[in-house]
Amino acid sequence: SLNPHITCKICRGYLIDATTVTECLHTFCKSCLVKHLEEHNSCPTCEIVIHQSHPLQYISFDRTMQDIVYKLVPNLQQNETKRERDFYRRRGLPYPKANTDKVCEKDVYTFPTNTTTKEENSDCHRSDEQVNILLETTNQTNHMKSMKRKFIRCSAQATVTHLKKFVAKKLFNNLDRYKEVEILCNEEILGKDHTLKFVC
Repeated sequence: SLNPHITCKICRGYLIDATTVTECLHTFCKSCLVKHLEEHNSCPTCEIVIHQSHPLQYISFDRTMQDIVYKLVPNLQQNETKRERDFYRRRGLPYPKANTDKVCEKDVYTFPTNTTTKEENSDCHRSDEQVNILLETTNQTNHMKSMKRKFIRCSAQATVTHLKKFVAKKLFNNLDRYKEVEILCNEEILGKDHTLKFVC
């Protein structure tokens, strides 16, 4: 019953890189819509004119819709990422969604990961959606020392438990004490299995 609301009217598949026409709010796959707008300047659903000469400037990525689709359809995101990687690998092109920017700010910490020779694991989750976090102690925990680097960038797939272990390692130098740490957002304690994407 949900499929009509989360599928592209052009390709009839689940929305990938969901892109919405700002004029009428109809949503399509980005590649489908861009291809359509090469020949036409109207919405494929309602045929309203998007813009006479520059329709591509009046469409925008719909992150909320894409998140809904990925949550509703099991393994869609992983399968699509794998297909994209294979596509670029076969053509010898760099994967454009890989986040390979070096973080040069000395107060930003990125989670280290073990290096591996396997190609599929070598990107250390850099191709994941990234999230930036500011970790501060609350008023009730002033007895805790502050972290030297309070700003963290990591994969949006990391969980609150990952954060708790990171804080325990940094503050207590003891990973096992992570159960003593609580992570709050807007004064609410976060569930240990919540991903940072979910929290955002």
